Amino acid sequence: MVCIMLGQNAATQLDLIPLSNDTIARRIHSMAKDVTEQVTNMVKQSAFFAIQIDETTDVSGSAQMLTYIKFENDQKLHEEFFFCQPLPQRATGEQLFSLLDTFVTNSGLEWLRCVGICSDGARAMTGNNSGLVTRVQAVAPQAVWTHCIIHRQALVAKKMPPILKQVLDEAVRTVNFIKSSATSARLFRVLCEEMGAEHHQLLYHTEVRWLSRGNVVNRLFELRDEVHFFLSDRDSMLAENFLDAKWLAMLAYLADIFDRLNVLNTSLQGQEMTVFSSTDKIESWIKKLSLWYTRVESGNFEAFPLLDDFLHDNDLPKHDLKPVIISHLESLQQQFRQYFPEKDRKAEAWIRNPFSAEATANACLPLSVAEKLIDLSCDETLNLRYSEQPLANFWISVQQEYPDLSSAALKVLTPFTSTYLCEAGFSALTLLKNRYRSRLAVEDDIRLYLSHTKPRFKNLCSTLQAHPSH
Repeated sequence: MVCIMLGQNAATQLDLIPLSNDTIARRIHSMAKDVTEQVTNMVKQSAFFAIQIDETTDVSGSAQMLTYIKFENDQKLHEEFFFCQPLPQRATGEQLFSLLDTFVTNSGLEWLRCVGICSDGARAMTGNNSGLVTRVQAVAPQAVWTHCIIHRQALVAKKMPPILKQVLDEAVRTVNFIKSSATSARLFRVLCEEMGAEHHQLLYHTEVRWLSRGNVVNRLFELRDEVHFFLSDRDSMLAENFLDAKWLAMLAYLADIFDRLNVLNTSLQGQEMTVFSSTDKIESWIKKLSLWYTRVESGNFEAFPLLDDFLHDNDLPKHDLKPVIISHLESLQQQFRQYFPEKDRKAEAWIRNPFSAEATANACLPLSVAEKLIDLSCDETLNLRYSEQPLANFWISVQQEYPDLSSAALKVLTPFTSTYLCEAGFSALTLLKNRYRSRLAVEDDIRLYLSHTKPRFKNLCSTLQAHPSH
């Protein structure tokens, strides 16, 4: 407008006038408030909701609690960012619940409609007397606690026989030795380039990253020749390991088994995971362990390609490694079954397939509800609809006709199986609140960054004066 009325020079001068120091902050706050209002209204209309919750420490040392919520809207289940707020004092169960309860209550939501809470196994979350879960279940009797399935899988992967643990520790020390200084890392990169290696750097190992261990070991085994040459040139005692064929064979096995574990871990991540899909993947993995155990016991290492190729290329005997690998596989089986106990899957089979005669017959439901299930199973029109949409969407679609069946099914399908969304949210938190913005009150920013709900810009603009005077 200034350009048209007064010319380009005047418009250019006007552009130099800065906005108010809090204009952008007010706009972000207005949009975040609108998104919060929309999400809250959608949750209020849902029969049930479930939450996943986790806490972390940001760059300023402040403890941040991040929460996601799952609810039914528009004939399907939605997973939406709920809130992220700093803990005023300590990250105890009492403080966590106080913050969560305040937000839920102020939002006008009813705890009685909460059917699930997913968290890790930390004491502040799961303490019998004062943990967050215990306090939530006191006000939400229907809420079922789920220990994050990815955390459980990561805990199982940590345990291994002492000899394999020693190999892993020495591998980590090797990586740290090479990457201990910028000069060493730079020289190693030049060496890899000269030797024609596909990769030119090793990877750091960190316990807090789920896939770190497998990636580190795999890269180290791939660059074993380059690493040996580099360590020998510096008279490091670690170079002797790369002349030990048995040590390298165990390193190859670790690379193989960790790669398998990483594939499992990745398959458990993502959105819209249900208790059935997650449990199926775990049960499949446990059966694979039994298969690998049987194959290794008979001298077949085909399940571990890096190890199998290394043994073949170096003409090494397999009987030296069999006891170690068998012991590890057996330990993995026991640990997986301890963290993922076998359950009677027939009791909930009717939810997965209400048109199966066996599932209908074995459904542990009250008589009146079981009769409704039989009615539903004989409806061929619903059978066609069942095969054309996700399981949760099907049960939501029959909510009016079969309310009791739908409610029972959604109580099982709504709870989260992992804290994957919270972990992904922590990455966004690290990006937004960094050392250059360490004093940022991040709640509004991260809501707009993570939420799938878009602000209603027309409504927001209609509340503002087009040409305010200053």
